[in-house]
Amino acid sequence: MSRNLLIGLAVAAVLLFWGIGVRNGMATSNQDVQASWAKVQTAYQRRADLIPNLVKTVQGVANFEKGTLTDVISARASATQIKLDANDLTPENIQKYQAAQSQLSGSLSRLMAVAENYPQLKATENFSELQSQLEGTENRIKEQRDRFNDTVKGYNNKIVTFPNSLIASFSGFATKGYFEADAGASKAPTVDFGGSK
Repeated sequence: MSRNLLIGLAVAAVLLFWGIGVRNGMATSNQDVQASWAKVQTAYQRRADLIPNLVKTVQGVANFEKGTLTDVISARASATQIKLDANDLTPENIQKYQAAQSQLSGSLSRLMAVAENYPQLKATENFSELQSQLEGTENRIKEQRDRFNDTVKGYNNKIVTFPNSLIASFSGFATKGYFEADAGASKAPTVDFGGSK
């Protein structure tokens, strides 16, 4: 064998092993994204599981606003209908998922605000416990979303940088979407204590 052929084979072998290493690194990062997504879904599922008990507790209070309960029940149904596979975490799909979850969050916030008008409801141990569990769950959801975004950032950085992007395009790796702030979250709420009449 000629020296040039040996050098060519050695370079080809190095490139092959480098490419395999890069592809395996992308596959590992993709698995990290999938595991992180599963934790996000688990946190949202915990919230969805608490809602029927909350609704049952609130329904026991006389004259509680039926429209508020209907909104929560409807929003929960919408949020739990959207199933997003870890392999389909495109920015558009994440937005749809997030919109349904945000609608449920808004309905729950309105329910809690209306509950303030019912001292007998707030005094029940069951309602207080459910309210506390929901608050804890909302914190877990935020933490899992933040971790998910960090994991996606690492994955996306790995597949979009050159020359990794060449291997990513040949191997079918595509960028994943992030959770973003809800629409209007950057706008400060208007506070009016009744002085401007």
